Amino acid sequence: MIAIPIILGLIVIIGLWLVISRNSFVSIKNQVEEAFSTMDVYLKKRYDLIPNLVETVKGYATHESETFTKVTAARTAAMNSTSIDEKIANENALSGTLKSLFAVAEAYPQLQANTNFLDLQQQLKTLEDEIANSRKYYNAVVRTMNTKVESFPSNLVASMFGFKKQPFFEVGSAEERENVQVKFN
Repeated sequence: MIAIPIILGLIVIIGLWLVISRNSFVSIKNQVEEAFSTMDVYLKKRYDLIPNLVETVKGYATHESETFTKVTAARTAAMNSTSIDEKIANENALSGTLKSLFAVAEAYPQLQANTNFLDLQQQLKTLEDEIANSRKYYNAVVRTMNTKVESFPSNLVASMFGFKKQPFFEVGSAEERENVQVKFN
């Protein structure tokens, strides 16, 4: 007789734990999606700014067409990314090509004095700071999610309901971490 209420109590406690744990995962998953969406808004602003920046630099550095082509291609690839992993890889490539664009711009003193270029450069710097902050937030939320997915006993709930680890937004290869080398022959 005493065993039945104890068993029912345990079933209720386990059921409540499952519901609370699942809801916690849903909350963190939504935070991950919100963090990525926020970052995506800043990335969209950067995509919109890049053509203006490229056109301004083109006016001074007409023989640097390879750099402009790479920046445009990287922007297009980043904009057309369909998965988070693809977005991360393409964003890292775009950041590298933007470094090349600014390295080219440094070789043209008259461009460095152009107020339109300076304004676009400042806007991009502000956007890059906002993107960096949103990446930090995204990575912090992903860390929370991944820790919960891998930790016992919450990993049992994660596997039961299909919650998976999320990718961090980080620089991928050692090549992407290197400084850009610009040489004029």
